[in-house]
Amino acid sequence: QLQLVESGGGLVQPGGSLRLSCAAFGFTLDYYTIAWFRQAPGKEREGVSCISSSGGNTNYADSVKGRFTISRDNAKNTVYLQMNSLRPEDTGIYYCAAAGTYYIPMQARDYGYWGQGTQVTVSS
Repeated sequence: QLQLVESGGGLVQPGGSLRLSCAAFGFTLDYYTIAWFRQAPGKEREGVSCISSSGGNTNYADSVKGRFTISRDNAKNTVYLQMNSLRPEDTGIYYCAAAGTYYIPMQARDYGYWGQGTQVTVSS
């Protein structure tokens, strides 16, 4: 069974950091573009960042550029999202998703496999 499992979410104060992990089970991530999306209460799901299968190309939403870094370790079948300088507006459920493409799309409709999400709350 193909499965993506996110971890690393939690409660953090503004200015703090978290590292999210997305582990794949039942398939190898080597040939997939992986993205992180987030959804805040009452808002639509938005693309945060994505990384190509080789790791050579990345894409970021303007709101997180310079603060978030996406990376992948294909040997561990895992993708990471390092989040620094967190803000209250970063609060939401963070999902990872996989797409069998060479491109780095940021639209949810381009991704066929999804994890269950991990909650990130930024609050003092």
